[in-house]
Amino acid sequence: MADMFAKWRDGLAKTSKATFGRLKSILGATEITQDTWDDLEALLIQADLGIETVTEILDALRRIVRTEGLTRSDQLWEALRAELRSRLIPPPPLAWTNKPAVIMMVGVNGSGKTTTIAKLGQRFRAEGKKVLFGAADTFRAAAVDQLQVWGDRLGVDVIAGAPESDPGAVAFNAVQAGVARGVDLILIDTAGRLQTKFNLMEELKKVYRVIGKALPGAPHAVWLVLDATTGQNAMQQAKAFKDAVGVSGVILSKLDSSARGGMAFAIQRELGLPVLFAGLGEKPEDLTPFDPDAFVQGILNQT
Repeated sequence: MADMFAKWRDGLAKTSKATFGRLKSILGATEITQDTWDDLEALLIQADLGIETVTEILDALRRIVRTEGLTRSDQLWEALRAELRSRLIPPPPLAWTNKPAVIMMVGVNGSGKTTTIAKLGQRFRAEGKKVLFGAADTFRAAAVDQLQVWGDRLGVDVIAGAPESDPGAVAFNAVQAGVARGVDLILIDTAGRLQTKFNLMEELKKVYRVIGKALPGAPHAVWLVLDATTGQNAMQQAKAFKDAVGVSGVILSKLDSSARGGMAFAIQRELGLPVLFAGLGEKPEDLTPFDPDAFVQGILNQT
């Protein structure tokens, strides 16, 4: 358990140092003043928690100060930790009742989606599951090549089509192949270009429908990969994907490279979606199931 907390603390070092690290100066052994509230508000906004979340947290802290008669700013530490933790829900257990279970992966180009699929494949393989990849991001040839390289490395079959072939057809073939081969999990990569957002979303809706035709009830999950370094800028993307294909969970990639880890709070407040995994490094094992307690301790740099 100590190793797990250390991993989160190290992975969240940028967020902790860039923003939450200043808490020690704000919440020192001094009297609580208006400056305390102003500085705390600025820090939380900078950490990308989102205006609404920040307002709710500050209102809650003010109520605690009044009801408990707190006078020193260092007395706010535990109240802040508890408020942050209360706004995060643990991810649901990944108990697959369907075989194969089909996971449709979505996200914009550059979010780390294809690499995340590979890391998930390795994780599921280590759990003893038979996995298949569907390379339905046919718009970007490099995505297909990248997934095939990962498939070769991991010993995972990859179903792909010709460059710029119909992504729905690739997804359909991948699901049918997975059924025929008796795999446990099928991970479908999809295109993430946003220069024509309407066209992208219509294409994703089509892929979603085609997957359901290949296997009734599928996809069984739609996971959105968000680049944590983009902070609040990713929220509009997330809303568009959720509206289009009913996203069921979020994976925060590149969290170790970001000073904006606070966006995890905004995701859960504004989207009502659980954060399933977080990328805390480059290695496959650094894609870690989201742990709300470790996350809060990590950003606050508490041991």
